[in-house]
Amino acid sequence: MSKRDYYEVLGVEKDASKDEIKKAYRRLSKKYHPDINKEAGADEKFKEITEAYEILSDDQKRAQFDQFGHEGPQGFGGGGGGFGGADFGFGGFEDIFNTFFGGGGRRDPNAPRQGADLQYTMNLSFEDAVFGKETIIEIPREETCDTCNGNGAKPGTTPETCPHCKGSGQMNVEQNTPFGRIVNRRVCHHCHGTGKLIKEKCSTCGGDGQVKKRKKIKINIPKGVDDGQQMRVSGEGEPGVNGGPSGDLYVVFQVKDHEFFERDGDDIYCEMPLTFVQASLGDEIEVPTLYGKVKLKIPAGTQTGTKFRLRGKGVQNVRGYGIGDQHVLVKIITPTKLSEQQKQLLRDFAEISGKVPDEHQESFFDKVKRAFKS
Repeated sequence: MSKRDYYEVLGVEKDASKDEIKKAYRRLSKKYHPDINKEAGADEKFKEITEAYEILSDDQKRAQFDQFGHEGPQGFGGGGGGFGGADFGFGGFEDIFNTFFGGGGRRDPNAPRQGADLQYTMNLSFEDAVFGKETIIEIPREETCDTCNGNGAKPGTTPETCPHCKGSGQMNVEQNTPFGRIVNRRVCHHCHGTGKLIKEKCSTCGGDGQVKKRKKIKINIPKGVDDGQQMRVSGEGEPGVNGGPSGDLYVVFQVKDHEFFERDGDDIYCEMPLTFVQASLGDEIEVPTLYGKVKLKIPAGTQTGTKFRLRGKGVQNVRGYGIGDQHVLVKIITPTKLSEQQKQLLRDFAEISGKVPDEHQESFFDKVKRAFKS
């Protein structure tokens, strides 16, 4: 089955900016992440999205994809980074270079390598995202085997240097081609590229040197994190190989909605109901905020849809750039149940005001109706 166009996968145009590509990836990866989306096919969709972002976020890979598509440039056995391509019996320019000039470009299989990064999705309440918190999470990850200290060998024994590749992890394979004899350097199939052989494997890890464990990690969530943002916890990813450093842990936040407040960046929005009398004569009302109730003066003649600002009652910026405001939108509520006396008072009011409302009153009641229907 042929791959879809990477731009189509992310839903962006071919001239999309890096920022547009990043935003599309964040939106789609959040939607299809296997920790979030349990529907059939979501995992494959997530992998497709990640692959597309990996290519399009890299200028060199993107240019190569734009020119050659998924197949990569012809004649080099396909490009890296997911481009695939044909196999012509040799491993590309590096192998040809090494064949004729010898050495260079080989990666030491026993050199230290950094461990893989991990991602953890954390659900947060609206309040915890605003005020931050300290919490403990538990993640499954590979840990260095305590029995063999990571070398994969049975205690009392040690891994031996592979006699087939002399510890290099690679072997030269000669091959006759129409171009002549080609020497292709391949991964040693005896030691699988490690350069070492383990005759007696550790019974705990089976020779892998690592075991799967559940690790508890303390997380300090900063104030003001928002939905979809992530934080890096250095060194809490998978352990490194051959003494290399551990990878990092990326915690992605999913913030739950609040029943009363809405958030836009560092600002908070809410709606407050007013009676016809409060709006007409003015009043002082109590408004809930994230920091407790505050008094708000309502001027006489306030119209529905009027906005008031409570400075400094929003969210502290996660990077420390001040604090947002709270915006209060007032809506006049039309009573649905009136006593006969109340109805008569309204009739008297209408009689005094005149049967036909003026232009200002008509606009006012139109807004009330729309607010009531919304």
